[in-house]
Amino acid sequence: MKKAKKRLGMAGAAGVNERLIRILKILNAIQARPGIGAKELAQLCETTERTIYRDLRLLDLFAPIVSEGYGKGYRFAGKFAMYPLNFTEQEALTFSLLPSVVDGSKLPGFASAHDKVMAAHYAAKARERDILERIADIIRMGTPAYREESDNFLEPVIRAILEQKTIAAVYHTQYRNETTEREIDPYYLVPREQRFYVIGYCHLTGEVRTFRLSRFRKVEITGRRFERGDFDIESYLKHTWSIERGNRLIRFKVRFSPEAARYVKEEEMFVRPVMTDLPDGGLLFEVTVNHEREFLHWLFQYGPEAEILEPKEMREHVRRQLARWAEKYDSGRAAAPK
Repeated sequence: MKKAKKRLGMAGAAGVNERLIRILKILNAIQARPGIGAKELAQLCETTERTIYRDLRLLDLFAPIVSEGYGKGYRFAGKFAMYPLNFTEQEALTFSLLPSVVDGSKLPGFASAHDKVMAAHYAAKARERDILERIADIIRMGTPAYREESDNFLEPVIRAILEQKTIAAVYHTQYRNETTEREIDPYYLVPREQRFYVIGYCHLTGEVRTFRLSRFRKVEITGRRFERGDFDIESYLKHTWSIERGNRLIRFKVRFSPEAARYVKEEEMFVRPVMTDLPDGGLLFEVTVNHEREFLHWLFQYGPEAEILEPKEMREHVRRQLARWAEKYDSGRAAAPK
C-alpha cells in the first residue's frame, strides 16, 4: 500500500514537473512566434489542444496572453516579455503568489526556481534605478536665478515616464506667481534651450499641459498607472518653434545675409523651414509657427544680418522695438540706478 502511494506521489510530482516545463515552452513559443495557435502549441509540447487551453488559463494569472481571434493564435499584450524579465509591479506581485497556486512540495526545485525568478526581477529593477540615477547625475541642470538652490527631479520624472506612473507634484506657475498641488501623467520629457520640460496630462486642469522641470517644488511617484491613449507628441508640438504654443499660425519670410546664411543652415530646428539660396549668397527663410515670441528671440541673435520681409505687422513690430532700443542708447550717458 505504501509503495503504491509512493508511486502515485512520484507520478503526481512528475505530472506537475511536465506541466511546468510545458508552460515554459508555451511562453517561449508565444514570445518567439506571436500569433501561434493552440494546434501548433499542442504539437510543440506533444500534448492535446484541450491540455493547452487548460495551461493557458493558468498562464492568465501572471502573463498577459491575448487571443487575436478565432484561428489567429496567441500573443503577449503590450510590451510584455519573459526574457529579459520586465514584470510590472502588478505582474511581479501576481507571480510572487504562484506558490499558493502550484503545490511546490510535489515539484523538486520549484521553490528555488521561483526565488531565482523573483530575485532576477528585483535585481533588474535595482539596476534600472541605478542607471536612471546615474543618468540624472550626469545631466547638469542650472538653478533659477531667483532661487539659491534647486532640487533635481530629473530621475523620478524619467522613471515615472518609463513606468507610466502618475506623479503627485507641487508646481510653481511663474507668470501667476502661484504654487499649486496637482497630479500629472508625464508623457514626455523635452529638452529646449538648456531646460527640460515635462509634457503630460494635468488632472487639475483636465488637459495636456507643458511644465518646466525647474519649477517643480516636489515630485513623488504614485502607484497609479496611466495610458497615453491617442496623444501624439508630433501633432502637439506641430508648428511650435521651441516649447511655447500659440493658437494661430504665422508665416514668416526672412532674408538672411550671406554672412549669416551658412550658420542658419546648420541650425537644429524643431520646425521644418523652406530655405532658398539667393544669388548674392544670402538665404530666403520661410517657416510657419504658432507663436512669434520664441521665434523672434532666435531671430534677434543675428541682428541686422536678418530682415523680416513678411508678415508686415511683424516687420512693423520689430521696427518699433528697435526704435525703443535706439532711444535708450541715444539718450546719452546711462542713468545711474536709484
